[in-house]
Amino acid sequence: MFSKLFGKLSNDLGIDLGTKNTLVYLKDKGVIVNEPSVVAINNRTAEILEVGLAAKKMLGKTPGHINAVRPLVDGVISDFEIAEKMMKYFINKVHKENFTLISRPRVVIGIPLDLTEVEKKAVEDAAKSAGARKVYLIDEAMAAAIGAGLPVTEATATMMVDIGGGTTEIAVISLGGVVTWKSLRLAGNEFDTNIVDYIREEFNLLIGEQLAENVKISIGSALPLKEPKEMEVRGRDLLNGLPRAIKVNDEQVREAISKTIAKMIDNIKITLENTPPELVSDIYERGIFLAGGGSLLRGLDRAISQATKIPVKIVEDPLSCVARGAGALLDNPELLEKVVSPNNLEA
Repeated sequence: MFSKLFGKLSNDLGIDLGTKNTLVYLKDKGVIVNEPSVVAINNRTAEILEVGLAAKKMLGKTPGHINAVRPLVDGVISDFEIAEKMMKYFINKVHKENFTLISRPRVVIGIPLDLTEVEKKAVEDAAKSAGARKVYLIDEAMAAAIGAGLPVTEATATMMVDIGGGTTEIAVISLGGVVTWKSLRLAGNEFDTNIVDYIREEFNLLIGEQLAENVKISIGSALPLKEPKEMEVRGRDLLNGLPRAIKVNDEQVREAISKTIAKMIDNIKITLENTPPELVSDIYERGIFLAGGGSLLRGLDRAISQATKIPVKIVEDPLSCVARGAGALLDNPELLEKVVSPNNLEA
């Protein structure tokens, strides 16, 4: 009885705890927080200085006593205390803007498919320490499919490829469960690293990851563009240590990220090979669905379609569909019971 009362009074949340960005979905209001998963901390006092967008602006620019860090690496919590403080900041931000008598919400969090029990426990403990009353963990690919409005409980296959910042989740879903899957520790961040490495090797120029991300967003593509693009890139010359600017074009960026794209496509093919024939038939008819920020890379959907001979569709608002799916489960206890592991369920 008290649990139901608390549920009516609290602001229950769906959270996409991403390597690059954290999104928070508030019941009845949609996604109200979308900020980088970055925390700036004073090493002398252990004080949290900034979280989110303000902290991201500090990356690579801090003095010795300040450290701007990402508490998640490849979808896994690498620094428990900082991850806890980051979640607490986002949860408190929601409750300050949306007053409630009871501040301890139920929280549904999207996680990578291959997390170990220890890693899952770390996510759950961090969320509870940050103020959650009850924590449910759900596979990101399942959350993305639910957020995209796909029929995950029907006896038909849904193939979801969720390309985030740290992980790419490939899953074939049917009857409310994941039939076959692959979880890759390469995604948007890997593209950025590829670009940094390429520019260093080809031009003897060192650039930061934030600039590499801007290059990827501005001129990156998986297939040749109708109109070539180029942009100026500034960095440190590795030969003399002085600042230098160069021009890079879309063809060079494509070359830099081509191996990572090839690995993604190979793993999509492997997942299809391991899928029962009846479900492959459904996928061939309905197509492969892409979600996550990485799906917005120009031409990636066409590149996957050409390689697999299957139609590929980018879901509506791919950046927020994991958070929306996690939030939607708060209104659907029956589906929540199907897709969340039994030890996470309330009695």
